[in-house]
Amino acid sequence: MSSQILAPSGLDRPDTEVRQQPFHYLVAHGQLPEAARPALDRDFPAYRSAGFFPYAAEDCGPSIRALVEELSGPAFANAIGQRLGLPELGTFPTLVTLCKSMNRRHGTIHTDSRSKIVTALLYLNPQWPDSSDGCLRFLSAIDDIDAMLGPEIKPLYGELVAFRRSDNSFHGHLPYEGERRVIQVAWLVDRAALERKSRRGHVTQMLKNLFGRLDRRLGAGRSRNASHRD
Repeated sequence: MSSQILAPSGLDRPDTEVRQQPFHYLVAHGQLPEAARPALDRDFPAYRSAGFFPYAAEDCGPSIRALVEELSGPAFANAIGQRLGLPELGTFPTLVTLCKSMNRRHGTIHTDSRSKIVTALLYLNPQWPDSSDGCLRFLSAIDDIDAMLGPEIKPLYGELVAFRRSDNSFHGHLPYEGERRVIQVAWLVDRAALERKSRRGHVTQMLKNLFGRLDRRLGAGRSRNASHRD
């Protein structure tokens, strides 16, 4: 495996899609080398509960730590930002969270919170069921999971999406329960937002570890068009 796992030049692939309307987003394929897959699979944290949790280097092996550093670093941030109309994105603080699995409560339609400027998601799943369940959709409405702006994105190894948060940056996926590995980086408006979200994330992780079964039970009957504003 080479010293660099993720290169900004990968975003120049001819099949990278960049949209500006109704909000800025990009979809980039094949962003990770095949040679890195075994190490990234081995080094991914073994979270006990479903959902996104704050990145902690001690939870991860060396290849995941290197990948997080590259994905959240200024060079890759600015490469994403240039395509989303924010060429100096790398100057903003970053919040990194990781998800190993989800339950059916997750993925409801939302926009992301106002404290986020841009969100990027890098998927690490070696395979995916022949189903739309759990596949990310960018949407034109907050109450219709089928109002897709383009093809849904299967969360397969090396797929990367990023979008600029706005009041209509609707996205979500159909209910899914099971393993769904992803690294999320959010560039935030300021360090106060980073500190606030980091504290909240650690509390949420503790509660999910304690009440994970209840969380699954509450999400079991989720409507396919369920939504929340942020």
